[in-house]
This record gives sequence, structure tokens and C-alpha cells, in this order.
Amino acid sequence: MTAAKVIGISRHRLATDGDGVTTLVAFNGCPLRCKYCLNYTCWDPTKGREYTPESLFAEVKIDQLYFLATKGGVTFGGGEPMLQVDFIKEFRALCGPQWQLLAETSLNVPFEKMEALDPVLDGYIVDIKDMNPEIYRAYTGKDNLLTLKNLEWLLQRRGAESIMVRVPHIPDFNTDEAVAQSMERLKVMGVKHFDEFNYIIR
Repeated sequence: MTAAKVIGISRHRLATDGDGVTTLVAFNGCPLRCKYCLNYTCWDPTKGREYTPESLFAEVKIDQLYFLATKGGVTFGGGEPMLQVDFIKEFRALCGPQWQLLAETSLNVPFEKMEALDPVLDGYIVDIKDMNPEIYRAYTGKDNLLTLKNLEWLLQRRGAESIMVRVPHIPDFNTDEAVAQSMERLKVMGVKHFDEFNYIIR
């Protein structure tokens, strides 16, 4: 039986994680170690409550009327939701095609997981961090080669309309000029929808 640990479920989100009313489901597990991670509990494999696709569906379907009325649904985040291929595919089979299913992701995952999961997702919110490989590595502890390859594949496969790319201003790691350069490179790749914002350090 497929199961995954969930570190948080946030209901009734509006205009933050896709169209309509959404529920954000945050998974345990992430390949990155971002310096200002908001959900650092996802690094600890002992944290979170274990769900099956069936038990998660049973909990979130209370908002089905909102999802259907507003064309919303569930946004999977984390952590890194693209590591949960079987779980999300089974969840899609339970909720059917009416719900919007999005992944809030770094895309820093093996291509095989992207290829397997893409057919059941309606779109992506991609946290690109920074296009500069040195800035990316300093902030996340990883290189960004997989991220860029996967983003390029997504843009070629489905076009830009269902992909939102988040480009943060990260204190002590990138500059306004670096953010502008990242956005220009992303536009050349074909990205059309951006969320440019400032990290709030607590």
C-alpha cells in the first residue's frame, strides 16, 4: 500500500497556489537544503503524519464543493512532491479529473519522476531560486542542472501557460541584478508567468 508522510495540510487558500480555492498538502522529504527553508521539518524523516492516498482524499474532500465551484483543488508541496509519484497518481485516480492538481516544486528530481507524474498534473509552481549555478548551489547545497533540464522539458511538452516560476530575492545570496538576469534567461526559455517576491527572514 502506497503511503507518504505529510508535514502539513492548509485549507481554503485563495490565489496563492493556483486558481480558485486550494488545499496545500506538504510532503516530508526534499533533496535541497535551502538556507531559509520555511518547512525544514521536511528534512527529518521522523516528522509528519503518515497518509495513504485514500486517507488523504477522505480528509481533503470536505472542500470538494469549493474546488468544483472555483476550479481549484489540491496543490502538493513540501518538501518535494515530485518524489511522491505513486502517491499522487493514486490520489488522482480517487479525485478524478475535476480537481485541479498542481505541484509546487524545485524540479530538482530525476527526469523519470517528471515523466511519470506529468500526465496526472494540471500545472506547476516552480521555485527556481536563482538561475546562476553558483548562487543556487550556495543557497540550496545542490547544483541546478536537473532543475533547468526538467523545466526545459516541461516547457516543450506542455507550453508555458500551466507553469508559474517563482523568482525570489534572497537576502545575502542574490541581488536585484541577479534576479533580473534570472528572469531574462527564463523568458528566453519560454517562461511567461512569474512570481517575483522577497524572502522574509524570520
